[in-house]
Amino acid sequence: QVQLVESGGGLVQTGGSLRLSCAGSGRAFSSYGMGWFRQAPGKEREFVAVISWSGGSTRYADSVKGRFTISRDNAKNTLYLQMNSLKPEDTAVYYCAARPRSWSTSPGVYADWGQGTQVTVSS
Repeated sequence: QVQLVESGGGLVQTGGSLRLSCAGSGRAFSSYGMGWFRQAPGKEREFVAVISWSGGSTRYADSVKGRFTISRDNAKNTLYLQMNSLKPEDTAVYYCAARPRSWSTSPGVYADWGQGTQVTVSS
């Protein structure tokens, strides 16, 4: 129903910053709640941050609070994740996901996912 493409991943040093983007197409982007999730090798996909369809509500995993910021620009059909003070444990493939008129911290309830973008933080 909606197609998502992540970009902005790469290799950074500990303490560095990256800004991930998720470009949406298909149904009106502004009607979807959006989330960022990540998956490290050998581990389950985990919640990072979510934002409501209007952008008025957000929630973060405890591990990233104070360091990551989720935002959206509905005029550009784009979701963002600003990541600061990066740590080696942030290394993972990062995915964005969408749900119509709703949002959740559980990755299992999302049906529409991007292809993922690799973030690697060197120690």
